Amino acid sequence: MPKPALFMIDDDPDVLDSIERDLRHEYGERFRLLRASSGPSALDAVRQLKLRGEPVALFLVDQRMPEMTGVQFLTEAIKIFPDSKRVLLTAYTDIEAAIQAINDVGIHHYLLKPWHPPEERLYPVLDDLLSDWLSSYHPPFEGLRIIGYRWSPACHEVKQFLALNQVPYQWLSIDQSQEAQVLLDQMQLERPHLPVVLFPDGTYLDNPGISALAERIGLTMRAKRPFYDLAIIGAGPSGLAAGIYAASEGLRTVLIEKQAPGGQAGTSARIENYLGFPVGLSGADLARRATAQARRFGAEILSPVEAVGLRVEGPYRIITLSDGREISCHALLITTGVTYRMLDVPGISRLTGAGVYYGATMSEAPAYEGQEVFIVGAGNSAGQAAVYFSKHAGHVRLLARTSTLTTSMSQYLIDQLHAIGNITIHTETLIAEAHGTEHLEAITIDCNGQRETLPADALFVFIGATPPTDWLRDVIACDPQGYVLCGSYLADGQVRPPGWPLERDPYMFETNIPGVFATGDVRHGSVKRIATAVGEGAMVIQFVHQYLGNL
Repeated sequence: MPKPALFMIDDDPDVLDSIERDLRHEYGERFRLLRASSGPSALDAVRQLKLRGEPVALFLVDQRMPEMTGVQFLTEAIKIFPDSKRVLLTAYTDIEAAIQAINDVGIHHYLLKPWHPPEERLYPVLDDLLSDWLSSYHPPFEGLRIIGYRWSPACHEVKQFLALNQVPYQWLSIDQSQEAQVLLDQMQLERPHLPVVLFPDGTYLDNPGISALAERIGLTMRAKRPFYDLAIIGAGPSGLAAGIYAASEGLRTVLIEKQAPGGQAGTSARIENYLGFPVGLSGADLARRATAQARRFGAEILSPVEAVGLRVEGPYRIITLSDGREISCHALLITTGVTYRMLDVPGISRLTGAGVYYGATMSEAPAYEGQEVFIVGAGNSAGQAAVYFSKHAGHVRLLARTSTLTTSMSQYLIDQLHAIGNITIHTETLIAEAHGTEHLEAITIDCNGQRETLPADALFVFIGATPPTDWLRDVIACDPQGYVLCGSYLADGQVRPPGWPLERDPYMFETNIPGVFATGDVRHGSVKRIATAVGEGAMVIQFVHQYLGNL
């Protein structure tokens, strides 16, 4: 954490040296000393300090400077650091200007030059001012800062991406934070395109694409090798488990993840039925632990990187990425999980990202303190989200189209929902329409034909999922819903699937292409549980070894 700065400004180099010498003797260990020989150069430095999030505790400014007087400088500086203490250095003939400055720019003190001895004429004044400043000083946030508009889908996308990748950030809403406007002013952007992502070194990106942002924060997006023993598409629980076991057993392994390690499970607020964690853990914690473990064994994780094509050339399985690059491997594991199904009712698509969200979206929860939040769905994800948002929202309504939750939600979650006072469960209820101009304002619900319009600040949708397999269906056999067929599901009553080129039968998790496997939620017939996905990811490596051993 940088020390607060004491900023000295004087056009006389001898006086500036004297000021610095006195201040360093008394304050050098507790404060950072900065100096400038003119007002304009000092303002440039002050703007950079603001963008880097480095505080200024005190300005000590000479009044008589040729390009800009001390009062003129302070008039601009207080717009940037309004809480900093301000001391004007004056000659005897400038006392009237100094007194006027107390009223005009709120200087806290003026000092006559020379001030020797400093023990009597300088330090007591500064001690009082700095003590007062420190009493209300809060260290600035040192990570990324995002400046944007609360109801902007682009801002939501950036916040969600950083949250899923567990990158700390501070959100500054342009319509609620004065600090946001001050920072934009220092960037001197003619027409800023929100969001603006401000980095700790003072640099920034305005309206960055996810790839540009990922590269800037240091995520790995390019493979170290052109060829791997095993490539894994999808870094959810199943993919991470497979990566850990494959890499720990000596296979050259790469995981390719479209969004963030952890997958859909990484968004879970609380997982309470996972073996070995009696008090539960969050999806983010599980993702962080598993990602660190995979990397420790030497697995590469590329994120955010999307696979868009697959072809087979002899013993090689070649993956085409969205930027045109290719990665080849002997064995391939597809563990892309599923994506949330979109809600198709009037008004929803227009308000997506502006009050309507898919998934738990934990990054949005603090914004709905004391407000009315709706959760749509009857599965565990919806139940976990309702429990989580009940800690922030004034009222949470869970809307389920079924007559009971017991067929789709774990009993422990149902018990929790009934025990929380600000959660209301509506069964046999559908959303008929979403209302709002710039953001969600209300929704119309339909309960057995009876319609009612209710105020709504946020709507989070969990209405089932679909497998993201359109990009590989020309190569890999899938069922009509898009889930990947593996093992015995391929045969369809025959000894082996049509076109199968080997003498042996497909292994348990093997697809219609030898050496291409699928596990987790994307697999036809899978059990939609995190523990099951992890188990499949661990098991499949046995069959990968068998396949590689026969090449």
